[in-house]
Amino acid sequence: MSKRRTVASRMGDAIPLQRLDKRDDNDAGNHNYIDVRDSTDRPASSLSSIGTPLMTSQADLDDHHAASHSLATTLTAPNPSSKRQGAGSARTEPLNPLDNNFKKQRYPANVVSNNKYNVITFLPLVLFEQFKFFFNLYFLLVALSQFVPQLRIGFLFTYVGPLVFVLAVTMAKEWHDDHARKKRDNEANSQRYLRLTEEGPQVIPSKKIRVGDLIIIEKNQRVPADMVLLRTTEASGACFVRTDQLDGETDWKLRIAVAPTQKLAADAELFALHGSVYADAPHKNIYDFVGTLTVTDGPLASLPVSVPLAAENTMWANTTLASGSAVGFVVYTGGDTRAAMNTGHAKTKVGILDTEVNLMSKILFGVTLVLSLAMVALDGFKAVWYITLFRFLILFSSIIPISLRVNLDMGKSFYSLAIERDREIPGSVVRNSMIPEELGRIEYCLTDKTGTLTCNEMEMKRIHMGVMAYTSETSDEVVRHVRSYLHDRGIGDEAADASATATAATSKTSALLAKGHGKARRDMPQRVFDMVEALALCHNVTPAAEDVAEGDAEDNEAEGAQTHDGRLGVAVARPMAYQASSPDEVALVKWTERIGVVLAERTLSTITLRLDALIPDAQNGHGTAPTLAYDILHVFPFTSESKRMGIIVRSRSTGEIHFIQKGADAVMARIVQYNDWLDEECGNMARDGLRTLVVGRKRLSADAYARFDDAYQRAKLAVVGRADAMQRVVEDCLESDLELLGLTGVEDRLQDNVRATLELLGNAGVKVWMLTGDKVETATCVAVSAKLVRRDQHIHVISGLRAAHEVTDALETLRTLGDCCLIIDGDSLHVTMDFFRDEFVQLASTLSAVVCCRCSPTQKADVVRLIQRFTGKRVLAVGDGGNDVSMIQAADVGVGLVGKEGKQASLAADFSVNQFSYLARLLLWHGRNSYKRSAKLAQFVIHRGLIISIMQVVFSALFYFAPIALFQGLLLVGYTTVYTMAPVFSLVLDRDVTEDIAMLYPELYAELTKGRSLSYKTFFTWLLISIYQGGALMMIAVWLFDTEFIHVVSIAFTGLVLNELLMVALEIRTWHRWMIWSILGSLAIYIASIWVLPAYFDVSFILSGAFIWKTVVITAVSSVPLYIIKLLRRIYAPPSYAKLT
Repeated sequence: MSKRRTVASRMGDAIPLQRLDKRDDNDAGNHNYIDVRDSTDRPASSLSSIGTPLMTSQADLDDHHAASHSLATTLTAPNPSSKRQGAGSARTEPLNPLDNNFKKQRYPANVVSNNKYNVITFLPLVLFEQFKFFFNLYFLLVALSQFVPQLRIGFLFTYVGPLVFVLAVTMAKEWHDDHARKKRDNEANSQRYLRLTEEGPQVIPSKKIRVGDLIIIEKNQRVPADMVLLRTTEASGACFVRTDQLDGETDWKLRIAVAPTQKLAADAELFALHGSVYADAPHKNIYDFVGTLTVTDGPLASLPVSVPLAAENTMWANTTLASGSAVGFVVYTGGDTRAAMNTGHAKTKVGILDTEVNLMSKILFGVTLVLSLAMVALDGFKAVWYITLFRFLILFSSIIPISLRVNLDMGKSFYSLAIERDREIPGSVVRNSMIPEELGRIEYCLTDKTGTLTCNEMEMKRIHMGVMAYTSETSDEVVRHVRSYLHDRGIGDEAADASATATAATSKTSALLAKGHGKARRDMPQRVFDMVEALALCHNVTPAAEDVAEGDAEDNEAEGAQTHDGRLGVAVARPMAYQASSPDEVALVKWTERIGVVLAERTLSTITLRLDALIPDAQNGHGTAPTLAYDILHVFPFTSESKRMGIIVRSRSTGEIHFIQKGADAVMARIVQYNDWLDEECGNMARDGLRTLVVGRKRLSADAYARFDDAYQRAKLAVVGRADAMQRVVEDCLESDLELLGLTGVEDRLQDNVRATLELLGNAGVKVWMLTGDKVETATCVAVSAKLVRRDQHIHVISGLRAAHEVTDALETLRTLGDCCLIIDGDSLHVTMDFFRDEFVQLASTLSAVVCCRCSPTQKADVVRLIQRFTGKRVLAVGDGGNDVSMIQAADVGVGLVGKEGKQASLAADFSVNQFSYLARLLLWHGRNSYKRSAKLAQFVIHRGLIISIMQVVFSALFYFAPIALFQGLLLVGYTTVYTMAPVFSLVLDRDVTEDIAMLYPELYAELTKGRSLSYKTFFTWLLISIYQGGALMMIAVWLFDTEFIHVVSIAFTGLVLNELLMVALEIRTWHRWMIWSILGSLAIYIASIWVLPAYFDVSFILSGAFIWKTVVITAVSSVPLYIIKLLRRIYAPPSYAKLT
């Protein structure tokens, strides 16, 4: 094949330009250029060989042209001057960028934006997010009350300082996270592209692309904006795009360049055209587009020309060009692109633990209010009692500890750092450090398929031919059979001297290969070769030789002799690249290449196979090999309705005509000859998760083919029911009594450890749903292969539902099946959610596995929200493509995989990982630690505030209900900071089980989802502990009352600090060296502060024996009983994890 032209070579010479006024000429002319063929003559029936499922003959083209012309004459593009065009509106732009006034455009900038804030919205939104939490709002009111002299208690800084500190820390974290998101967005928006200008290609960043620009897209480059395809480097005007990042489908999509611009000699001639491009208003539907390209002046044969534009003429943003290079006309940018419109906006996610803590703070406020009213009531509502009530509310405000927010946020940062530094999951990034505890509460995992569970790399795993079966490990046997078959017929001798006798070798080779094709019983080598030959011919794959050095290319031209009728005598063995609409097709052709039967060339009318199997092993796959040439007579493309594809080929050397067909076993079973093994082997392969194709062949005589062709051409002329008539002819003339050649099994290769990960998640009580844009059959195979479906589990498929009564019947059937795997397609899901939303989710939520196929990005997000709303459970969504962003943002926890085609999902997610298998460790280990530690930390901080408030209550009750602070100024501030903060915060290092135990027994994770670590039971338990300890400390301190009040404060406060340090030690299950240092360090700081703060401590009394024994008694009474209770619980009612350690 000829080498592809480069961007520079396509530019051509500069062409004089003429400026023309923009006119509305969409109705002008009777021309329509949808024909994708080049100017050379080719058999009409071979168009589908480039991979299009749309047309297969000249008659098809003529019909398509007629319909398109009718559409073209009805489309009228509005005049751009009639109204201002902007975001969200239909638009008509000049075809020639030189005619465009870009400054007057009002379209959105072509930028990716995942950040939550901007300069204006940052402060108000962050403050709103903080003060919507009750305890933050409560402390704001408390801090503001200190500006009222009658309500002031102690130092103003005591109340204002902590609140300012909390807000500053939170705002700093939010700014850091959002700045990181913006930085990543800038990287995506700075990707370089070539803009076609009059002077030549110009390098620009993605964010500077405008509507009306001409952008050059190279092979394997991401499309940065929605554009109309004007030109490709393929002569036919066809190219393929990968859309898995947009719709999740693995099949490559055929795109066709607009014919008037494709026929130009060079890209530079685009600047000699004048006209306009009309595009309808932007919308979400990625399968629909209405537009018109009008050319009023330029180097075309007839003017004006008006061409209707459809989805097949477009390349949407976030797709990837898979073949050649192309020039596109930008029609939508930024938020107007299909990808952006199918992506939800980032929202601020709040963890369930934060919600639970917020609810508990409201309960604590109720406790505070009740205590304050009790104090005022017991005092008899004297004087201005309402002022006294407010002073008590402020005095007891430490019941709701403001330090709780600081400790939890710092803990979240620590958990995030631990995830990013975990060597077992390298490359993991925490993009939202506010919700790591959510990883420990997940009950539903919604995952994408393509690129998430699978590598999107198809591999031929098994082939069965009735009496023999071969796997990828035994492919050497297949090679030996093929080589044996060829050598038995003397072909190897000709291959040795192929360059000298190319034509003779080809003729003899083809003649010898033809021997035995019609025999009823053949030996195994011939059976194997017939199967390999059929797979190498029946497909829609187009080959392309991989790039080689210039010297090698000259050698190839010298050694590869080509005759006048297109038959290749010999060809140089070279690595081949393949492009097709389906990766399954490529997998089969690559397998035949490994066997030694290579698809060397394919045009619209011919297929050439190269027999590399005859190259001696000593040449290591290099050298020359004989070739076989076939004429393509008809191609019958695969459709979701027919579930099969076929091809009629004629050998150029023998003239034999064969109809070869492959398809789903359910369809092919009635087409092939009777056999007793097909059903059984199809079942075996399906249970192993392989995608099966049955291959059959039928020899046609010249008369039989002539009769078929005549009937087929007459069917094409039918005005009504043409497609049905054509299909009936194929079924009557061809699809009967085919020789069964064999059965293939193709595997969509799973990512590493996917099966083990899904098994772990299932054992952990996490229900896994797979949401994919792929076909039902493909998704079913992957679900089985990944062990998402248990080996003995029934698979129930719901597809093709259109009406409410059909949904009712389907749900009733599902209700009777029990625990099965449900597979439902997008259309059925849409109808079901419209009419029976609650009934469906009620049934589906009880199933262990659900697979949703043909899902749009919006549907994926809707499913997430449906589960959240109905079950109230925490949902995790994981994906790798731009089509998964909506789902990831809607979920409680979004995990993005760094995909091969981009980082859209990774950038928009809360957590970014490199492999799906990392999810198990992320949940079972880090999720467990984050939730358990935060739950313990939250309750301990609440206990720390409660105990000092209870002491204040007892003190006020004993001293005439006076609203006077027991601990004032620096004592109160020091208690929550330097004296106890480090030991309490060191609880984030605690762990109840080792990581080996957590990963070995995933059932332990199921207990976390019940929320028992932080519940009303544990909350009220800590409340009772605080009441007991606070009351004991204060009552005994008063009972041991000395001559001066300062001595009471010294004894009570010292007992309080020691009690908190002992309580921290009591709660620790796994000691860490930093825990020990924090406790000893805090104790040292407290002892040192006794001499630093003489206003609060009497040093002489502190050093006396009375102080020491009184402090020991107080501390022992408050702490020892709790140690005894905990010891008894560990003996008689140990937690489940204690039995494993």
